[in-house]
Amino acid sequence: MRIITIIMAAGWLTTQAFGNMPSSDSWPMWRGSPALEGVASVELADKLDLLWSTPLKGAVKATASILSNRIYTATTAGIVAALQTDGGKIVWTNDVGAGVDGPVLVLDGAVYVGGSDGNLIALEAETGKLKWKYETGGKILGGPNYIRRPETKDTVILVGSYDNCLHGVNAASGEKVWVFESGNYINGSPAVAEEKVIFSGCDAVLHVLDGATGAEVLSADAGAYVAGSPAISGKQVFFGNYESAVLAVDLTKGSNLWTYADAGGPFFSTPAVTDKHIIIGSRDKSVHCLDRVTGKPVWTFATKGEVESSPVVNGKRVVVGSTDGRLYLLDLLSGKEVWSYEIGSGIDSSPALINGLLVIGANDGRVYGFGKKPLAPSKKK
Repeated sequence: MRIITIIMAAGWLTTQAFGNMPSSDSWPMWRGSPALEGVASVELADKLDLLWSTPLKGAVKATASILSNRIYTATTAGIVAALQTDGGKIVWTNDVGAGVDGPVLVLDGAVYVGGSDGNLIALEAETGKLKWKYETGGKILGGPNYIRRPETKDTVILVGSYDNCLHGVNAASGEKVWVFESGNYINGSPAVAEEKVIFSGCDAVLHVLDGATGAEVLSADAGAYVAGSPAISGKQVFFGNYESAVLAVDLTKGSNLWTYADAGGPFFSTPAVTDKHIIIGSRDKSVHCLDRVTGKPVWTFATKGEVESSPVVNGKRVVVGSTDGRLYLLDLLSGKEVWSYEIGSGIDSSPALINGLLVIGANDGRVYGFGKKPLAPSKKK
């Protein structure tokens, strides 16, 4: 494992306000917020019921977004769909012509997805009709994020591509705002920390860009190529790499805080970050919980399959899927299994949570809704 080195450039703010926890009735994007922290403001019951499942064409590897009583998701067969939160009934579908592996973003009345054909696509959230299509030079595997530019008062959609570039696209028009070229493929989603855009990829470099211009203001050695996405909390960024390590970087001091290198497989998962813990899935078939300050292991939970799903923290619990076909609810402090459900088909997507509802997709082409069934009324004698 190489030691991280940071190259500082002018323009990095000494104080940043990173991320916002999503509201209890919405999960508008992967990981809940632009900082990709993976922390929900709701708590799940310790035992959940399957409320409904909705079949779609193609595997559901995309993580859903939830807003205004609708669930938005996509499939590897190119189907983008809106479902009702109550019952999972399909509201609309749109065949966008190419598979969608990455998460779905819902923002300002539009749904954004990236396709395997290299197109970033914007649809009307209400109807599913095409708004615009922006072409990159390679396939898109990660999900879009966004940044609002205070000076120009516009919104820029951010997406990485296998053309080695991170693209900033005007949310209203679909026109290019800026393009930053990295040294290799970009697999994951960029994270947003106030006015900065942070990502990594197969060039094994952590990049920090000015969100307004796309100019690089900081770079760091990521140790190996990064297949997942970074998560930002406070003034720190956390991510896993392909050489089975998790790294923590201080974004203001320009230093490597710690490296955890005891996992038995590469990380394709993105960590959930709390004030005390870092929780991330690994291809070593385990979920790892680390101390946020020291990087030392707190607990490890073993599944029977690789864990590419990214965990979500909800109160004292962690929810995550595995390619073993199970959805797990774990105790945050001990890592012990509280509840699990056997879907029977691999889970690569990550959970989306709102009050009373957990939504996740599986490789069997179904979207699943979990919660607590209402108690049946008692019969009077």
